[in-house]
Amino acid sequence: MKRSLAFVVTLASGLVLSAAAQTPAVPAAPAGPTKIAIVAFQAAVAQTNEGQRNFADLQKKYEPKRAQLKTLSDEIDNLKKQLQAQGDKLTDGERATRSKTIDDKEKQLQRSAEDAQNDMNQEMQELYNNLASKVYDVMASYAQENGYTLVLDIAQQQNPVLYATPASDISKAIVVAYNAKSGVSAPAAAPQAPAAH
Repeated sequence: MKRSLAFVVTLASGLVLSAAAQTPAVPAAPAGPTKIAIVAFQAAVAQTNEGQRNFADLQKKYEPKRAQLKTLSDEIDNLKKQLQAQGDKLTDGERATRSKTIDDKEKQLQRSAEDAQNDMNQEMQELYNNLASKVYDVMASYAQENGYTLVLDIAQQQNPVLYATPASDISKAIVVAYNAKSGVSAPAAAPQAPAAH
C-alpha cells in the first residue's frame, strides 16, 4: 500500500490543482497577530481515506492491462531468445521474418503501454482534482475556524518556506477533518509478511 501511495503522490505531484486556480473570496483578516500554517496538500489529498480507496480502486482497474502488457513483454523476450539461439540455423528470410515479428510486437507493446499510462493518468487526474477540491474546502474551513490567516503549500516545487515548526503543519489535521466529514472508512491494512529469521 505504501508503494501505491508513493506512486499516487508522485503522479499527483505533476497534476494541476484546478481548485487552487479558482480564487475564493478572501474574508477580511482578523485583528491580531498573523497565524501561518503549512500543509503538504497533495500528500494530504492522497492520504485521505477516500483518496487511498479511490487510488487503490484505480490500480485494481488497470491490473488486467498491466498483466496483459507483461505477457506481451515476456512473449517478446522469448522470441528474442529463440532468435538468438537459432539465428545461425535460420535462413536470411526466416531471420528477417522473425526480426520483423519482434519489431512489430515491440511497437505494439510500446503503443499499448503509452495508451494505458495516458488513460490511467487522465483518470487519476480527474480523481485527484475532484477530491482535491473537496479537501481544499475542508482545509479552508479548518484554517478559518483555527484562526490561520495564511496557509502555505510546502509540497510545491518552488516552495518559499525555508523554515516552519512542526506545530504549524496542519496536513494531518486536514486529513483527519476530511475523513470525518467524508464518512469514508479507512482502507483495510495490507497483511504484514512474517519476518525472516
